[in-house]
Amino acid sequence: MSTNLSAVIGKGLTPQQFIDSMQRNQEAFLDWYGKFQWETEDDREFFESLNNRDDLRCVIIAAEWCGDVVRNIPVVFKALENSGMPVEVLIMEEHTDVMDQFLTFGGRSIPVVIFTDTGGHVLGKWGPRPERVQAVMKAFKEGNPDREAPDYNDKIQAVRAEMLRQYGEGVGYQSVIVSELRELLSTF
Repeated sequence: MSTNLSAVIGKGLTPQQFIDSMQRNQEAFLDWYGKFQWETEDDREFFESLNNRDDLRCVIIAAEWCGDVVRNIPVVFKALENSGMPVEVLIMEEHTDVMDQFLTFGGRSIPVVIFTDTGGHVLGKWGPRPERVQAVMKAFKEGNPDREAPDYNDKIQAVRAEMLRQYGEGVGYQSVIVSELRELLSTF
């Protein structure tokens, strides 16, 4: 990716500012946040070992109204909490120019977790959902390209229900996100 985010680095909200500013879904966000636990000591140590690096930044495009943000960003915040990596949140509606560089299936899907070097060069991104949950939406989009089709809304509701099923009832999905983030971070 040749995208550079140096113009927005330092302009976002800290994780705490993002949480404090939430007018909607704050309770659910904090609930998922509070339920986070490291599945393995090895994962915890990997993220803590990032303290040995000072070349990484994390920029998250998010908005409080989004269910995937409420469910997934607490995990990202917790995973990176002791990494020493600067983490900031850009509110999607205030940064559509940045959002439009990271479209999913041609649309604005959040959250997008972007890792850059100190110069703002994008190294990689994660989101908006764990891969197995995203696979449901990918299959739907490929099979239903016409948003104006008469049965599109019924079908998307069924897909959203299936995505919730893929997330599962508990916090198991959180270790999937940790694993996907770790895999990504290991590549740079």
